[in-house]
Amino acid sequence: MKAAGKKRGGNPNPWADHYTRRARREHYAARSVFKLQEIQKKYGLMRPGQRVLDLGCAPGSWLQYAARVVGPRGRVVGLDLRPVTCSLPSQARALTGDINDLDDDLRAALGGGFHVVLSDMAPATTGSRIVDAARSYQLCEMALDTAGRLLQPGGAFVCKIFQGGDFDAFRAQVQRCFDSCRIFKPRSSRKASREIYLIGLGKRQEEICPDTASGQP
Repeated sequence: MKAAGKKRGGNPNPWADHYTRRARREHYAARSVFKLQEIQKKYGLMRPGQRVLDLGCAPGSWLQYAARVVGPRGRVVGLDLRPVTCSLPSQARALTGDINDLDDDLRAALGGGFHVVLSDMAPATTGSRIVDAARSYQLCEMALDTAGRLLQPGGAFVCKIFQGGDFDAFRAQVQRCFDSCRIFKPRSSRKASREIYLIGLGKRQEEICPDTASGQP
C-alpha cells in the first residue's frame, strides 16, 4: 500500500495535508468532502429522504457524504465528464456525461424534483486568473440553469466559483432565483485557492427565476 502523503516513487506529495489523511481514514474519495461537510453543518441543506443532484461529482467524495446524510430512503445522483470509480452506497448513482450536452437517455437518468443541487464543477486551469475565472463563471451559469429546471421550489443550491470579474454578476443571478444568497469560504479550502461557494436558499417559482443563459430576468 502506498504510504500516505507520498507520490509514486517515494517523493512527498506537496498537496497532501491533514484533510487528505483524514479523508483516507474515513474512506472518502477526496479531501474535498470536508468542504461540503462544513456547508452542511452551517446551513443544514440536506435532510434524510431527500433527492440531491451533484454536478461535477468526480472523484465521488461529495456523493459519498450526501448519500450518508440523506440515508437509504434518499437518492443522490451525480454527473461528471470523468467516471466515478469509488464505492458508493445503493442510494447513490454516478453518471458520466456533459451537463452542456445531455442526450435524452442521460436526461431521463438524471430525473428531477431535487431538493438540493450541488455544483463543485471547476474548469481545467490555465494559469491565467482572468481566463480561469471566466471559465468558472460559464460552468456556474450551467449549474444555475440546471438548478432552475430540476430543483423543487424551496430547494437549495451550492455552487463553487473562482473569484473574478464575473463574481458579482453571478451572485446577482443567484439572488434573483433564491430567497437568500450566502457566501461561504470553507476552512478546508486550500489557502492558495481562489474558490468560494455561493449558497442559494429557498428556490423561487420558475416564473420568477431568470433565464440564466441570457442573463435576463
